[in-house]
Order: sequence, then C-alpha cells, then structure tokens
Amino acid sequence: MRGSIFFVLGLLIIFRLAAHLPLPNVDVEALRQFFQRNELFGLLNIFSGGAMENFSVVALGVGPYITSSIIIQLLTMIIPRLEQLSKEGEQGRHKINQWTRILTVPLAIMQAYAMIVLLRQQGQAGGVQLIADLTPVQVVATILTLTAGTIFLMWLGELISERKIGNGISLLIFTGIVTAIPTAIQRTLAAEVDPSAILNILMFLGIAIFTTAATVYITEAQRNIPVSYARRVRGMKLYGGVNTHLPLRVNQAGMIPIIFAISIVLIPPMIAQIFAQASNATIANAAAAVGNFFSLQANPIGYTLMYFLLVFGFTYFYTEVVFLPDQVAENLQKQGGFVPGIRPGRPTAEYLSGVSHRIVLAGAGFLATIAVLPIGLQYLTNLQTLTLSGSSLLIVVSVVIETVKQIESQLTMRDYESL
Repeated sequence: MRGSIFFVLGLLIIFRLAAHLPLPNVDVEALRQFFQRNELFGLLNIFSGGAMENFSVVALGVGPYITSSIIIQLLTMIIPRLEQLSKEGEQGRHKINQWTRILTVPLAIMQAYAMIVLLRQQGQAGGVQLIADLTPVQVVATILTLTAGTIFLMWLGELISERKIGNGISLLIFTGIVTAIPTAIQRTLAAEVDPSAILNILMFLGIAIFTTAATVYITEAQRNIPVSYARRVRGMKLYGGVNTHLPLRVNQAGMIPIIFAISIVLIPPMIAQIFAQASNATIANAAAAVGNFFSLQANPIGYTLMYFLLVFGFTYFYTEVVFLPDQVAENLQKQGGFVPGIRPGRPTAEYLSGVSHRIVLAGAGFLATIAVLPIGLQYLTNLQTLTLSGSSLLIVVSVVIETVKQIESQLTMRDYESL
C-alpha cells in the first residue's frame, strides 16, 4: 500500500512537471494575463490545472477523454448493441474503454486546432500576439503535441487506477484544481491590502467551510428502500429469508449535470468569439450580442438564472438516463426480492420512480445552488481571486471520498490476509 501511494504521488508530480513545460512560439506571460482577464478561458484553465495558461504540452488536460467518455456513455443508453456490450462483464467494458480511447484522439485534434485559432483571434482583438504566426508544419506539430499530451495523461490516469488508490482521471483533475488554490490565495493576499477586506476573507472562509461540509453530506446522503427476499429451497439448502435495503443516492448524477451546463454556457460564446471579427456588420453584431448574453459581467442576473436552470434540468435528465426503475424492479423480482407493502413488477417500478423523483428534487436543487454559489460569493465578498467553481468543489469532495474509501478497502483486504 505504501509503495502504491508513493507510485501515485510520483505520477502526479510528473503531471505537474509536464504542465509547466511550454510549447514554443508562445508568449507565456501575455497568455497568463489573458487567462486572468477572460472568465471563459479562465474557467477552462482551472480544469487543466494551469497547464492551459502556460500552453504546455498537456494544455488540453483530460478534457477530450472526459468528453469521449460522456459521448460513449450516452450512446450506450441509446444504441442497443452498446447497451448489450456493457452487460457482458469485463470483456464488454474493456471493448467500450477501447472505443473511448479511440474517440479521444479526433476530439483532441479538433480541440487543439480550435484552441490555436481562438487564442490567435483573441490576441489580435486585444492587440497582443499570444501565439506567433505559425507555418502549416508548425501548426500540425503543435496539434500533434497537444494530442499526444492528452494521450499521455490518459495513460497516466490508467496507471493510477491500476493501483486501486482512486480513479486516475479524477485524481489528475483533482491535482490540477488543488494546485491552483495556493496561487489564488497569494493573489488575494497581495491584492487585498485594505484592512476592511479581512472581514470579507473571514466571511468567505466561513461560507467555504459550510459549503464543503454540506457537499460531503449531500454526496454521501442516500434513501434506503427496504427489500425482503422470500425463502427458497434448493436441494437440501434453504436460501433467502433476509431483509436488506436498496440505496438510492440523493445525488445520483454526480457532477455530470454541472459539466453539461458548463458546456452549454461555454460553447455559444466560444463560437461567437470566432465570428466577432467578421467583416459583415450583422454577423459581428449578432456575435457580440450572444457574447454579452452569455457573459457573467455583462448579464449577471440572466447568466446566473440560466446556469441554475440548466443544472437543475440536466440533473433530472441524467438521473432518468442512469436510473431505470423498470430494470431494477425486474431484477428484484427475478431474485425473489420485493419491497414490503408493494406488489412486485410494475407497482414496484412505479414506487421506485416516485421515490427517485422526490429525492432528485433535493439533489437537483443542491447541485444548482452549488453551481451558482461562487457567483454569489463574488458579489458578496468581492473576492474574485479566491472563488472556485461549484464543479471544482464537487470534484474535490468526490475524489477525496472515493480515494479514502478505496484505501480503506485495500487495508481491510490486507487485514483479512493477515488472518
């Protein structure tokens, strides 16, 4: 166990070293100042652990792999062949993982090209040359390097997962988020020299501690549905006759709704920024209007309300996708289980669906509140540098809980081996 932990820490150090290895033909200092001013790219930079503002070899992070995983997961719910493959055990999961890796490559290539084009346009709009004029060969080399960086991080994540210390991809994202906190604290202490700002800092810390505790509570919260199994005689042995429960988590969707909502909020302004420099005045004005509508600074109330509703709606949508009451009721009936007071079959499915909708209401409200809470903190405490996104907080809490549980399970296994 000690060797596995040091091995994982070593891989995380390699990731951080790669995040500070910049590509050529880039003004790194101008790029950092640009990411600090631009809220859109600043949010993307958080998930890359600062690798994007350095334009390092791993500037894309594991974003393309996460996008690929979400696409494959949604297709599994739609395409019967993929759904059947996911039920074929280890071999089916291995095949799906292989397709996820293959899909990551074209997604990384497209994202790398889009990043180069956007940064070049943003630099020209601001009168700063963020990226030098690249020849076609240099553009291809940069795209291939960024794609290789994503594949390298994907490989590191799989090596970490094999050690059973936690999910490798989640730990890489967690490391990128956590390493940005000291820099944010340093900027805040350097900027807030006014003694009156101490009250705002203390208020922020109090709200942050309460929010973290609430996130842990909701993440672990679940509704236990009582389940009884009838007694069955097989040969000379008696099976069943036990009472157990079916756990339904309050937050069954995890952080996926926030990721979906961020994608919806980020994609229109990114497209608008491409057409903002168009020669046609109508197109340029329409792009500017879209950019202002999806801007927190230009439209704070509309942006916050839209973000809240998107997270709330996506929580219900994703829960409906991942939790199938009919399938759960069918499996219970096949195994001889039933919910006390509820007839097996269709009535059980309707009961589970009703319970799920009630607890998802609390989970959706919590996720939506966590998503917009940093926006409220910005206006309440006026501390722009310390505020992290709600998705970052959810990722940090979820990764820590999952890692601790996996380490505890590994220690428990070794205790049984000693006996």
